[in-house]
Amino acid sequence: MCVTQAAVTPQQEESAVSAPVWSVDPRTGKQREQVAVEATAEEVDRVVRAAHAARGSLADRAVRAALLRTAADLLDEARDQLVEAADAETALGPARLTGELARTTYQLRSFATIVDEGAFLDVRIDHADATQTPPWPDLRRYKLPLGVVAVYAASNFPLAFSVPGGDTASALAAGCPVIVKAHPDHPATSEVAASALRRAAERVGVPADVIAVVHGFDAGLELVKHPLIAAAGFTGSVRGGRALHDAAASRPVPIPFHGELGSLNPVVVTEAAAAERGDQIGAGLAGSMTLGVGQFCTKPGFVLAPAGPAGDGLLKSLTDAVSNTDAGVLLDHRMRDNFVAGIKERVELADVEAPVTPGSGGEHTVSAGFLTVPARRLVEGGPHDVLLEECFGPVTVVARYESDDEIRAVLGRLPGNLTATVHLSAAEGEGTEGRAGELIAELTPLAGRVLVNGWPTGVAVAPAQHHGGPYPATTSTSTSVGGTAIERWLRPVAYQDTPAALLPPELRDENPLELPRRINGVREQRG
Repeated sequence: MCVTQAAVTPQQEESAVSAPVWSVDPRTGKQREQVAVEATAEEVDRVVRAAHAARGSLADRAVRAALLRTAADLLDEARDQLVEAADAETALGPARLTGELARTTYQLRSFATIVDEGAFLDVRIDHADATQTPPWPDLRRYKLPLGVVAVYAASNFPLAFSVPGGDTASALAAGCPVIVKAHPDHPATSEVAASALRRAAERVGVPADVIAVVHGFDAGLELVKHPLIAAAGFTGSVRGGRALHDAAASRPVPIPFHGELGSLNPVVVTEAAAAERGDQIGAGLAGSMTLGVGQFCTKPGFVLAPAGPAGDGLLKSLTDAVSNTDAGVLLDHRMRDNFVAGIKERVELADVEAPVTPGSGGEHTVSAGFLTVPARRLVEGGPHDVLLEECFGPVTVVARYESDDEIRAVLGRLPGNLTATVHLSAAEGEGTEGRAGELIAELTPLAGRVLVNGWPTGVAVAPAQHHGGPYPATTSTSTSVGGTAIERWLRPVAYQDTPAALLPPELRDENPLELPRRINGVREQRG
């Protein structure tokens, strides 16, 4: 159940954590209203056990699809309330939040379509074959839901990566009940969204307990340690995500932990590209790295640009565009303090310059900017390595390279990322000159999504999307966006020589559920 203040009984009050959960205005840093109390270990145990008991109600795919579509409809109906609550708690603005809500409901409806189709079950049937060496038995394989899933909401997407977001949608689609640990930056928004999801469950005839929300730091730890939690999804900081990942791995029964932790999202601009369209690249970089006050997980935070006149032209365009960017409000004052401190640490390094100085833009705002450094400094290592770490906010680092060897050397020192981008000239893009193919090959091991002549901010909710990457971008090889995100919450099981009457419907020869299947290794053609 949602742990709201109104729902707390006198008995619960006696054992509740004393700290209330407040809605805070990031524009002023002031508390607005008490939204909830932090959940105790006993409360976490109750909601997890209730979700576990209700998991059978999600067994029917038609019910799950109806739940997802009904949830989307009720969220759309609550649009005004959701946008108002989210803007008050995040300062992201009604336009951005209205778009995010549309993305959120699209995700829910997309997973409903995936559930209807049934291909995610990956049904495979291999009939017994005595001619094989050794002989094959009759084998039938499909995928089952793992069980109750813990979701840790993100700060920078109060809807699309939070209570009603992609992790919740994909887990419900898989047939897994969900307990969401709400992010402290938007507790009221979380409660409004949770109410819509729980009403959707009741409307389609399943217990509201298949979705619940808890608040509080300790509740998050209790959640990942609970023996009935079967998997977890997280979007947040490296420090917080790694602590939860380690807790998940150290349990008596370890569980999958799908965490998105941090990403630098490197960009390489070839000299030919900078000479051909440096103005366009500079303006595009400015728009991408300041979008949402630099609070996107795919913000391009590090750029390799050429030294010399071509790179100078790019930097002039970047300077002009960033200089015309208004100061903005970060999601909370802790993030603002970390941003200001991170900029101070970086600008004090030798050979680091700030053509447009980022930092404090006022008592509650930050100003956008960028830093430059010779690429050779990053080859040497030492204190300049901090420039190869994510700095959350409207800043990027431009490393000026002198040669392809410096590009290779710097790329060889980068951590894993969600994205990696290369900007090529028209001729390089056609493969008629330059080493474009080699650059793409060098970037591919660094990221889960490789872009050419684009910008990584904006993650399409598409079947082929991959939003993940090598550590520390993510702790697994899975995606949190797109149709295959459902795979995180499933496990395969094979039945061998099982009598037909005892097989689940999904694996019977007559295919009563009309599922897509592979029979003896060949995709079955359906009417």
